[in-house]
Amino acid sequence: MDLSTAQLVALAGFAGGVVLGLAARVGRFCTLGALEDAFLGHDTRRLRSWALAIATAMVLSQAMAAAGWIDFRHSIYLASGFPWVGAVLGGLAFGIGMALVGTCGYGTLARIGGGDLRAVVTFLVMGVSAYMAMNGITGVLRHALIDPWIVSFEASGGMAFDALFDAATGLDTGHAIGFTVAAALAVWALRDAAFRAEPRLVVSGLAVGAAVAFGWAATGLVGSDPFSPQRLESFTFARPLGDTLIYLMTYSGATITFGVGSVLGVVAGALAGALFKREFRWEACDDVRELRRHIVGAFLMGTGGVLAFGCTIGQGITAASTLSVSAPVVMLSIALGSRIGMAWLVEGTLRGLFERYALSREG
Repeated sequence: MDLSTAQLVALAGFAGGVVLGLAARVGRFCTLGALEDAFLGHDTRRLRSWALAIATAMVLSQAMAAAGWIDFRHSIYLASGFPWVGAVLGGLAFGIGMALVGTCGYGTLARIGGGDLRAVVTFLVMGVSAYMAMNGITGVLRHALIDPWIVSFEASGGMAFDALFDAATGLDTGHAIGFTVAAALAVWALRDAAFRAEPRLVVSGLAVGAAVAFGWAATGLVGSDPFSPQRLESFTFARPLGDTLIYLMTYSGATITFGVGSVLGVVAGALAGALFKREFRWEACDDVRELRRHIVGAFLMGTGGVLAFGCTIGQGITAASTLSVSAPVVMLSIALGSRIGMAWLVEGTLRGLFERYALSREG
């Protein structure tokens, strides 16, 4: 049976998604978990796994770009205009929503694979709200907020850190900046003995980073068919949740995409991991308050993910692998939003957060 280019790319998304699902269920790779450990427990091991994932994705992606296999200037992350208001507000909204739900879009799919019915609700609300922010009623607000505040990077040919540095200095650094940043992140991650003593955290970081690079290769090489070109992209879990809902509802008249394949792959990989660890069990909300928190959080994540042009995976690893200016801006906003959400959930007020900040400044 001959497969179309779109189907081949979707299969690649599914395969990479399986790896991501296994990393979440078996390797404990989780954005909110890493931030909670760092903020509340002063434990950076899972944060170092994130750093290793970024380093792996960055070095492999930059190597492909150096070889001329992929031109990241065709990706949304290196556009000539930077919607910084959307990056900040969207990141904050996504981070708060992530804290309310207890995980991000990627983690939601991993929870579905483990039998969590709360995650099904999160998936539905997040997918619908993402589409609302793209083409629906909240999309009108998105355009009104973002469009007047876009910063142009036309002079440097896109918003990549290496391109900006070369434009400012007149040098031609090639991909040296990307390799240098990747090396620094890898050194920081691996220098900690406690992190090195957790093989599953190390392996999951390497696997997630390699999966992101694989996504770029699949859409950039297989998807470059001149008769059926596919969008250059890799893993992200905001808009693809909505795309998956649309695909499932309009299957006979829809075309499968890399994003849809990746969503289904994460669920499948998480299911396999849950069964392997004998952790699969049906779970649901304990009460109305918990359900309400999940609905509100999912809406914030879907809307925020579109405003910020990506989620924790999409901006935190995929965009970072291209050296996009948007990646640190969005991720810092998500981290701040999640910290605000944690303070609200734990203490019921933000006063404690500001008091601790004041004490730390005094100390």
